[in-house]
Amino acid sequence: MKVFGAGLIVLSTAITACAEGADDFVTANLASVLYHELGHAVIDQLQLPIFGQEEDAADVLSVLLINRMYDEETAKAVAYDAAFGFSAEASDVEQPVFWDTHGPDEQRYFNLICLFYGANVDARHDLAQELMLPDERALSCEEEFVIAEDSWGPVLDEMGDLQGKLVFQASSDGFMSAFLQDEVSALNDRYRFPIDIPVALESCGEANAYYDLDAQKITICQEFEDHLRGQFDRF
Repeated sequence: MKVFGAGLIVLSTAITACAEGADDFVTANLASVLYHELGHAVIDQLQLPIFGQEEDAADVLSVLLINRMYDEETAKAVAYDAAFGFSAEASDVEQPVFWDTHGPDEQRYFNLICLFYGANVDARHDLAQELMLPDERALSCEEEFVIAEDSWGPVLDEMGDLQGKLVFQASSDGFMSAFLQDEVSALNDRYRFPIDIPVALESCGEANAYYDLDAQKITICQEFEDHLRGQFDRF
């Protein structure tokens, strides 16, 4: 079985959380994870050429979807929480794991902030300052967003003409299930796929999420909710 994982999205204790409560924090991070895994699915389903690491391309799509799917204030809250995750991951390791398919978490943190800021530099200047985006990097963020949008934008725009849908699957109801069902419905309102793609909420034995190339299926692990709530409570 070949899978691509998003890595854990957790709360940084070094930065003040933007989310107003635990529920907001959990849903923001679930959305970020789902969009990342959807990136892997789109690359696989449409056989897109990737010039570089696929994990980086999936990270970029996640930011673009945050920018596209939400109103401005909600998008800012989701971007804050996703950035907190990368900051927390970086603080949990003694040194970066350079051999991993994911880039170092510090770099993913700044890449996310830069792309999101670059999409609307006037409205998001304060966000970039609060999340400590260096001025040297900020100068190129608008151009970086244009490049990302020029790459992914035509793909997303053409996906409205396909027939396949995301199909949510869950063995039980609950907070996590309700949110993901709504998120899948919102994505289906905008995008289509070559074939139906299951998005399954399942018990995995760990807080994780992945796209399975063989099954052509996105799995979000039920353990994510408790993990995220625990991180929020400890903060």
